[in-house]
Amino acid sequence: MKKTSLLLLGLLSLASCKNEEKTPEKKFTEITGISQDLKPGDNFFRYVNAKWYDTITIPETQAGAGAYMFMNYPQRLRLQGILDSVSQSENVEGSIAQKVGDFYASGMDTATINKRGFEPVQPILNEIDAISDISSMMHFVTNATMAGNGSILSFYVGPDDKNSQMNIAHASQTGIGLPDRDYYFSEDSGTKEIQEAYKKYLSTLFQLTGISDAEASNKAGVVYDIEKQIAESHRTRIERRDVKANYNKMAVSELDKKHPNIGWPAVLEDLNAQTDSIDVGQPEYYDTLNSLLKTVPLEDWKVYLKAHTLENYADNLSKPFVDASFDFTKVISGQAVQKTRGEIMASAVDGYLGEALGQLYVKKYFPEEAKERMQELVDNVQKAYAKRIEDLEWMSDSTKIKAKEKLAAITKKIGYPDNWKDYSNVSIDKDTYFENIVSASSAAYQRNLEKLGEPVDKSEWFTTPSTVTAYNNPSANEIVFPAGILQPPYFDNDADDALNYGGIGMVIGHELTHTFDDQGAQFDKEGNVKNWWTDSDYEKFKSRIQQVIDQYSTFTVLDSLHIKGAMTVGENTADIAGVAVAYDAFKMTEQGQDTTKIGGFTPDQRFFLSVAKIWRVKMKDEFLRLWINNNPHSPPSWRVNGPLMNNPHFYEAFDVQPEDSLYLAEDERILIW
Repeated sequence: MKKTSLLLLGLLSLASCKNEEKTPEKKFTEITGISQDLKPGDNFFRYVNAKWYDTITIPETQAGAGAYMFMNYPQRLRLQGILDSVSQSENVEGSIAQKVGDFYASGMDTATINKRGFEPVQPILNEIDAISDISSMMHFVTNATMAGNGSILSFYVGPDDKNSQMNIAHASQTGIGLPDRDYYFSEDSGTKEIQEAYKKYLSTLFQLTGISDAEASNKAGVVYDIEKQIAESHRTRIERRDVKANYNKMAVSELDKKHPNIGWPAVLEDLNAQTDSIDVGQPEYYDTLNSLLKTVPLEDWKVYLKAHTLENYADNLSKPFVDASFDFTKVISGQAVQKTRGEIMASAVDGYLGEALGQLYVKKYFPEEAKERMQELVDNVQKAYAKRIEDLEWMSDSTKIKAKEKLAAITKKIGYPDNWKDYSNVSIDKDTYFENIVSASSAAYQRNLEKLGEPVDKSEWFTTPSTVTAYNNPSANEIVFPAGILQPPYFDNDADDALNYGGIGMVIGHELTHTFDDQGAQFDKEGNVKNWWTDSDYEKFKSRIQQVIDQYSTFTVLDSLHIKGAMTVGENTADIAGVAVAYDAFKMTEQGQDTTKIGGFTPDQRFFLSVAKIWRVKMKDEFLRLWINNNPHSPPSWRVNGPLMNNPHFYEAFDVQPEDSLYLAEDERILIW
């Protein structure tokens, strides 16, 4: 998955037992729960996971259970244990333990938080009331942005896609409260319900500030109308996959002429951003915003800004605000009960002080020997990938050379950063949870701003060490595997190679493939958007990418709801090739070259069983619908069945026949990498 995309673990444990071949010198992880009454070739996800799936109960505080993103639930309990301990200890002022512990303690003090009501945001609401014209409105917007209170401006500093060694200013579309633009225009009953729930949420937030029900409802309508106009300018998720179309570096002087109402020079001055150009990812948004700043009455804009302030901070205010936020979450995700305060605060500390908490997590839960074995796995999968490139029939030798150069240049990050983030400018007090959040947000903005015009720091991480995820960052040509994902079912230092290559090996292959998916393939080995293909090879590549889009678009998920093939193509490509290259790497090991059964399964079968177990997930229907509409990954069942129906070694391992549901004729199976 990509940098902003997440690959997270679930509620799952694998018990260790001695192998059935009576080899007392080594223990093997037993694979349990196989449904022998089902045919592997009909639905391999069900064959491996049905017994678990049909009996597991999704916790009331969650929208799903199992592996993948839901593994962050037990992770948060681990973090909570660390935080409970450190928050009750005497810590040196200014130390990591003090900041992490006191931040957690301030958020756990719900008595003080509830007593304050919405008093923490009252000064912000007063600032909005004082806005007198568009200029003063934009002044408020920029200052709020720096404190983490975003609304109509999305500004950040990051690598230049065409000069990846340098950081530049970026601006992207923003301004809506629903998950995506399409929620404002879809007419199906499920989306209509979400629209009404969102309007009710907005109305409730206004009511909680002392406004009458009728006035609050009217204000909610004003906000929704503005957001719908904004949403019309947003590019779709599929359109945002176009790397080149989303690179629009413009001179500030040019932007100032185009957008006099925004006033870019004044905005940048308020942001303390010294730059003469900005990469505007989606120019249509800022074109529309410039017009709306004049056509929407100023008083309506003030209502909008109040709504977004209350939305941004609702979960950090008193219980009525938290409850209102959850009522909307319940409709959109299906989650039945609010998370415990401890779990909420574990997520908050991880979000605001992630690398500080990460240092404590790594010290307790991530042994150095795990990092060493993981490095070996990554190296082997990388070697297997190089051979696959060399063996490709559809690619010319000249492009193969460039592809292998890019593969060899990949930076591999495992476990945790070499250099930890500095939180010395974050002020934390046990009695002021809201102010702690503002301080951490402001410090994060300043850290990001300091990069402007500076060389890219290739050692920086964009996830916390404890998060169960992995990512590929194309602008840095790097793959990253935090300590959080390096645990069962993905990685087990005591397990046999079949399980590790089918688990974390598949993830490694997946992340490597993002270097060569529909987006990653447009970046060179230095991380620049630059063509390194022959024209003929790139056309062949695009035709294979289209095969992935077409195939996955036929997969039905829920009722008549299909996977969005064009939106998920990058992740699906990475899944197909990820399994294939992980298998090749497994065959390089001693076990991979053996045929000795363990627990009744051959090494090859154990490899594919492991692939299915790492996506052992069950979700509520509401969350699954949310997933299909917004997540660039296919649902877990198709992260198993989709890649395997294209993999010839799976057919051999489980004797898949033409009458089986997953069977594809050889000429229909997709091979890209």
